[in-house]
Amino acid sequence: MTDGTSALPGSGRLRRPGAARKARIDRLATVGGRSGAPGAPGTPAATDEDTADVGVSLLRDAWRRLRVTPVFWVGAVIIALFVLLAVVAPWIAPHDPGAQLLIGQTSRARNSIAPPQAGYPLGGDTFGRDLFSRLILGSRQTLLVGVFATLIGLAGGLVLGVLAGAFGGWADTVVMRIVDVMLSIPSLLLAISIAVLFTNPNLTSVIIAVSVVQIPVFARLLRGQMLAQRGSDHVLAARALGVRRAPIVFRHMLPNSLSPVIVQATLVVATSIIDAAALSFLGLGSQDTASPEWGQMLGEAQDRIDSHPGLAFWPAGCIIVVALGFTLLGESLREALDPKNRR
Repeated sequence: MTDGTSALPGSGRLRRPGAARKARIDRLATVGGRSGAPGAPGTPAATDEDTADVGVSLLRDAWRRLRVTPVFWVGAVIIALFVLLAVVAPWIAPHDPGAQLLIGQTSRARNSIAPPQAGYPLGGDTFGRDLFSRLILGSRQTLLVGVFATLIGLAGGLVLGVLAGAFGGWADTVVMRIVDVMLSIPSLLLAISIAVLFTNPNLTSVIIAVSVVQIPVFARLLRGQMLAQRGSDHVLAARALGVRRAPIVFRHMLPNSLSPVIVQATLVVATSIIDAAALSFLGLGSQDTASPEWGQMLGEAQDRIDSHPGLAFWPAGCIIVVALGFTLLGESLREALDPKNRR
């Protein structure tokens, strides 16, 4: 090539070589003009400097940093084990979580909880039910609440964020004022206010209450990303070419605004699990004792916390560990996908 560019081996793409590649071409020209494929006799091996300027996609660069980050792997392992436990819970739970199998060893006396024994590694709860089986089955209910509440909150936030960020004007003003009012109320208080509207609290009411709290978080984040995209060069070029608004929004602006929203969704799962446990602890969650939930188990153990702290320790520990796993994963993804951290 005479214009300062060279072809990549095995492809038709052109690229501008660095100083090392220029020196390599000069050496090849000196020894006879041989420019064979890499690895051919007489062709110097490619060095790190030769490939230093090769472009790398954002996702590939993020994975390159994630795979050497211990925090990411800790969070990923915790979440993987939690999801696996929730999926296989009905098959590995040794007993029916609602059956009062240890009722003969339990009464309403202060120190009558069935102790750990053969077949019951954690003993029984206040009603003579197997605590270990209830912990295992509780993981499924907790996962359902966390995932579905996050998905519903994400969907609602996407709708509001696109309306505010893509169109602006009065739509942006109306949506953001609603979001500001919702964000002015503490999240747990807002969730409690929504949950008490249901006459028969159940798992669905908990999911709705928690998901509504997350909608303004996603809406404000997406709106900010969409506003940044509105002034970008590729959007301005599309407008100059006469592309309609809908293709610009859904093909150019929205796809480039989703990365931080997806990362935020990972963090929101943790807060959704904690909020759902708080609602169940206050008696605003599912009342079905045959389908246990970790927050519900905490509420049942509160009158025995002084004499039998293990009844509260195990479900509280599970909530803390799972929330920590999602938090570690989300923070790792945020750092890896941040363009400022690219090298």
